[in-house]
Amino acid sequence: MARDSNCIFCKIIAAEVPAAVVYEDDSILAFLDIGPLADGHLLVIPLEHYTRLTDVPPERCAQMASVLPFLGRAVLEVTKSEGFNVLLNQGAVAGQAVPHIHFHIIPRRKDDQLGYRWKAGKYPEGRASQLAAAYQAALAHHAS
Repeated sequence: MARDSNCIFCKIIAAEVPAAVVYEDDSILAFLDIGPLADGHLLVIPLEHYTRLTDVPPERCAQMASVLPFLGRAVLEVTKSEGFNVLLNQGAVAGQAVPHIHFHIIPRRKDDQLGYRWKAGKYPEGRASQLAAAYQAALAHHAS
């Protein structure tokens, strides 16, 4: 499997750095975040090193996604939280601190003060149609 010797998550996978592992199979590792946003905050990573979600082969991405409901149920049970966020940041500008793709499962409770800046906007007339057409063209290009 491809690994990066400078990557902290690859070092966790190789057992060179300790982690509180909660789940592992032949392609996925889940462990407690050492800088949790909430008690029980998990990270879910592929065993192979990928920096960006857009580099992950579809079958590996599907494997990562397939464990999210299973781990989410465990988060709800263990933390007694009312819900959780599943979050993935791609790129430093989006908040990705470790350049190894990873999903966060963050337990949530009413009034937990975590929040996020979700400043929903509105498209000007015609912009949604322009974007949809541009996306469709890009997807058609990448599908060929």
